Amino acid sequence: MIRDFTSTRLFVEAPLAGGAVVALDARQANYLINVLRLGDGDVVLIFNAADGEWRAALQAAGRRQWQLTAVAQTRPQTPRPDLHYLFAPLKHARLDYMVEKAVEMGAGRLRPVITRHTQVTRVNVERMRANAIEAAEQCGILSLPEIDEPVAVADMLSRWAANEGGRRLIFCDEGEGAASPVVTLAGLRGAPLAVLVGPEGGFADEERARLKALPFVTAISLGPRILRADTAAIAALAVVQAAAGDW
Repeated sequence: MIRDFTSTRLFVEAPLAGGAVVALDARQANYLINVLRLGDGDVVLIFNAADGEWRAALQAAGRRQWQLTAVAQTRPQTPRPDLHYLFAPLKHARLDYMVEKAVEMGAGRLRPVITRHTQVTRVNVERMRANAIEAAEQCGILSLPEIDEPVAVADMLSRWAANEGGRRLIFCDEGEGAASPVVTLAGLRGAPLAVLVGPEGGFADEERARLKALPFVTAISLGPRILRADTAAIAALAVVQAAAGDW
């Protein structure tokens, strides 16, 4: 099927099938009617991360009430990407940006971890989900990532071997030197992977030492420059996708 890059896309919670009617909430109706100036009979694309993407017709359903009727499937559902992204939480605007870019880059699970130098220890998971939905709507993505509650990095590492089913942890280490990450990641294509990026202050010495000693960890460099954490997210996911992912 040819992808439609011009039509408005909207995530909905309802099951989708031919003829399915989806009631719009006030926020969705305001966006379509008052922001985009759509009207009765206009077409949008809808998806629910389970039933694929559908072309749907906008219809009035009473006073100030609007609904969408699914007309035809435009794309079948695709699996959620298997790439996990682990990160030290950031402050609001930069976390919003990082979540959006991680989803665009193919992260299928977002996992906040609390490190020694993490400055933000409370995470609004619902806000993260809203940003993930917005990224999926704008970029034609059919799935939504899983989003975990924050966990201490030490606890995560202690449980990794038992819980992760052989998944390799790619540790983005600011002290790794200038070795090419493409060379370091050679041979991992097709393997289940997770990417770990630390906080603005970097990992504590004991955290770095523990990570580098673990048999399931592969450390990589992100180059000679110091990157902000949100920039490092994009750089790390790009290099992993190119060297060992789905690019």
